[in-house]
Amino acid sequence: MIFTDNLTKFFGQTVAVDSLHLEVDKELFVFLGPNGAGKSTTIKMLTGLLNPTHGHIKIGGIDLHRDPLGAKQLIGYVPEQPHLYEKLTGSEFVLFLADIRRIPRREALRRMQRYFELFELVDVSAGLIEEYSHGMKQKIALVSALISDPQVLILDEPTVGLDPKSAHNLKDLLRHLVSRERTVFMSTHILELAERMCDRIGIIHKGKLLAVNTLDELRRQVASQAGTLEDIFLQLTDEQEPALGQQIFKAR
Repeated sequence: MIFTDNLTKFFGQTVAVDSLHLEVDKELFVFLGPNGAGKSTTIKMLTGLLNPTHGHIKIGGIDLHRDPLGAKQLIGYVPEQPHLYEKLTGSEFVLFLADIRRIPRREALRRMQRYFELFELVDVSAGLIEEYSHGMKQKIALVSALISDPQVLILDEPTVGLDPKSAHNLKDLLRHLVSRERTVFMSTHILELAERMCDRIGIIHKGKLLAVNTLDELRRQVASQAGTLEDIFLQLTDEQEPALGQQIFKAR
């Protein structure tokens, strides 16, 4: 459902994403990397918010550059810092986005009610978004992305600000979406969460993709049969860091 070829992004002379090749199908794919590694830049290119310097993106087989509207119709997206219309109520905002997606009102109301119950938003849905806590705004952003029942759900740090119960419900929901043959592409800094949830993992560092595989295969790659995802992540990224003024790459 997500395909990138030679995906590259420059900001001036800085290479933010370097020749990224990814193929993500109907799975829960977790995208990991240190701060500044290129995760959010990649996600913004996948959603059409940034144009790549080089390379191609296809969503569900649709070229994002040639048919941006067709590709974006398949996507639900939650950015790391959602921007909401704060003078609308939670219900008004979600239904506004449902109208943009041309979802019949009855179906939109049914889906909204389901997600509001799941994320415990029913009692606050008539209040203005400007009065919501950060966690409540994050939940509204999630509902807004889910309301179209997207084929591809792209999430940038989706659990930030969520209470433990809502984070647990989100994890169950994402696994359910994958069971319905949806694609979930998620970045997170919470490695324990990624380890429990993912089908496959991609690790990016300094714009370059270091590894893409299942957790078991990554363990074999770094010769760490009992290693946690944190161990694997630190080993792979540390191999790319200079030591004592020289660039050292450990043997794999």
